[in-house]
Amino acid sequence: MAPAMSGALGASSVAALRPCAGRRVPAASSVAPRGSGAARCARGVRWGAGSSRGRLVKARCDAAVAEKPAGEEAAEEKFEYQAEVSRLMDLIVHSLYSHKEVFLRELVSNASDALDKLRFLGVTDSSLLADGGELEIRIKPDPDAGTITITDTGVGMTKDELKDCLGTIAQSGTSKFLKALKDNKDLGADNSLIGQFGVGFYSAFLVAEKVVVSTKSPKSDKQYVWEAVADSSSYVIKEETDPEKMLTRGTQITLFLRPDDKYEFADPSRIQGLVKNYSQFVSFPIYTWQEKSRTVEVEEDEEPKEGEDAIEGERKKKKKTITEKYWDWELANETKPIWMRNPKEIEKTEYNEFYKKTFNEFLDPLAHTHFTTEGEVEFRSVLYVPGMAPLSNEEIMNPKTKNIRLYVKRVFISDDFDGELFPRYLSFVKGVVDSNDLPLNVSREILQESRIVRIMRKRLVRKTFDMIEEIAEKDDKEDYKKFWESFGKFMKLGCIEDTGNHKRLAPLLRFHSSKNEGDTISLDQYVENMPENQKAIYYIATDSLQSAKTAPFLEKLVQKDIEVLYLIEPIDEVAIQNLQTYKEKKFVDISKEDLELGDEDDENKETKQEYTLLCDWVKQQLGDKVAKVQISKRLSSSPCVLVSGKFGWSANMERLMKAQTLGDTSSLEFMRGRRIFEINPDHPIVKDLNAACKNEPDSTEAKRAVELLYETALISSGYTPESPAELSGKIYEMMAIALGGRWGRSDTEDAEATAGEASAEAESSEGMVTEVIEPSEVRPESDPWRD
Repeated sequence: MAPAMSGALGASSVAALRPCAGRRVPAASSVAPRGSGAARCARGVRWGAGSSRGRLVKARCDAAVAEKPAGEEAAEEKFEYQAEVSRLMDLIVHSLYSHKEVFLRELVSNASDALDKLRFLGVTDSSLLADGGELEIRIKPDPDAGTITITDTGVGMTKDELKDCLGTIAQSGTSKFLKALKDNKDLGADNSLIGQFGVGFYSAFLVAEKVVVSTKSPKSDKQYVWEAVADSSSYVIKEETDPEKMLTRGTQITLFLRPDDKYEFADPSRIQGLVKNYSQFVSFPIYTWQEKSRTVEVEEDEEPKEGEDAIEGERKKKKKTITEKYWDWELANETKPIWMRNPKEIEKTEYNEFYKKTFNEFLDPLAHTHFTTEGEVEFRSVLYVPGMAPLSNEEIMNPKTKNIRLYVKRVFISDDFDGELFPRYLSFVKGVVDSNDLPLNVSREILQESRIVRIMRKRLVRKTFDMIEEIAEKDDKEDYKKFWESFGKFMKLGCIEDTGNHKRLAPLLRFHSSKNEGDTISLDQYVENMPENQKAIYYIATDSLQSAKTAPFLEKLVQKDIEVLYLIEPIDEVAIQNLQTYKEKKFVDISKEDLELGDEDDENKETKQEYTLLCDWVKQQLGDKVAKVQISKRLSSSPCVLVSGKFGWSANMERLMKAQTLGDTSSLEFMRGRRIFEINPDHPIVKDLNAACKNEPDSTEAKRAVELLYETALISSGYTPESPAELSGKIYEMMAIALGGRWGRSDTEDAEATAGEASAEAESSEGMVTEVIEPSEVRPESDPWRD
């Protein structure tokens, strides 16, 4: 059975396990297991008052030693855990908290709880609130003395409560108070109290070498002082007798800072910043002691002019403006928690101001949503879509953007999440989430993974989609245009990473198309504009809008008035491939094989038969460069095109993968897939090659034309030639043949050019005689430049 901890003070040091009366103790020791929930809060290890350093404190536990066989009486033995207080304190202080600065959050939260308790108790007993001043918290750092003083006008503590709350480690006074309220159904319960684990007070020893607590309860006429030193297992309680240190009501905690932390945490501006970060939305006013400046006018004697005698007592006075520095209290938590109010009572300007102050933004958000979730998980939230994309590239697609601030009962917990509350593609969303009960670890810095967190994430994502859809449905399309320009890539990333939300992501996508080149359209608009006989959504992926417009793959589709989506960003093609379908319409890449346009007829079959010999001959010339050669269904004006296999990379994807820094060349060869060379039987070049294939299949010129045709198709189809220099040489050669003597080049220039070439070759090859051959002026019949 699970052991239960209970506090008990030992009369002297315990060196080993001590048995209960009449019980045998085995020679073994163990460490105390952690309790759970209210059991851990209600019972704890008691910190022995006046005990020596390193005192061992015992806690009683019941445990079954062994199970006897059936029929025999099971024997039970009771053992006692031992705990070294100084070691336990060291673990609490230095192992629970990752940042020293959280000490102020914990102490301010304790002060807030004390004020909440007094306010609640004052409902039934108004005398408790008498003569105690306003319910407030004041923090006064002293850089010279190296101290921080935190004062609240809350419920305070009696001597017994000091022993019970501060003298017992891991016992939460707030938890006990809430339990008492729960037991008394007539009083109800106050769920705004923050305390939970009973160790937050000891975070003061993160920065303090000594802590002094002076407290006055309205239930007692006496004021008591609790004092303890870091790394000690004892504390001292005494009655306050100094009239100057008397409190009307409440608690005053003084931290004597360690030498290493004195310069940082005794700085008033640093304290002000910590309060604004962690305790900005605590429901009670928090004042900090700050240095301020003001302009004042002072009078001073005017110096007499030269030649004038100054008469005593008759000097003229003149006024002078000087800047005077002074110290005063300043309210640190002016901004109110807007999410705690009714959305119907809040103006849009208030939401915008809260957004700018909380996230240090200068532009108004594009949209916001304010909601409360009840049921299995209860939390309040205000979410915003920023007015512009992040300026730094490091913040794009970064899940750790610190855009979501998590609060528990209005106390800041963390903004350092790695996808727990929002997926990566929604990392641009900013906002606050406040819950009264979250699965936190003891330090309240880490959100533990649990079903509750997953439910919260699901609801936050759903509300975010609702907010974005409201922008898209506005009559003013400029807002969504701004959103898409800033965060369109995030939505496309969501198509890749979040398959469960495809139905909500797909309608938000926007693309250019062959019928809307200047503006973008949605997939809904595309489907509405589709002809009745169109069965698919066609797209082409390229590196720019201009290359998409001029791609040869589009020719027949544009001729048939079929709209084609232009995917011009690197992420587009992967996003569409992950969607696969939209409203039962498949996405089809027009740059891949087996493109069906529904125009198969007998005439096309006859054309295929007529050009079967040419296809085989061209395949023979190209060899392994292509998988096959076939008649094209997608060309109308271009002679040929190179399409990729159905299951391989497209030309655009191949280009992107080659550009990867850590690309694997072996995977490139594997995923590149096969290439299919499609020819247009209606083009004059193809008709000439068909004649050459039939009449002179061994013609060198025809074979060179096929090679050049293939390499130009590589470029027009979006591929990269294997040897650009070789392709350039072939083009130059053809240009020389076509342009030679076209505009009456003089014989002298020809001779000089030829002589220069001959001398250069002679210098490089001694003894070799170079024969100079004049270019022919005979113009063949097929010369396109012939008059």
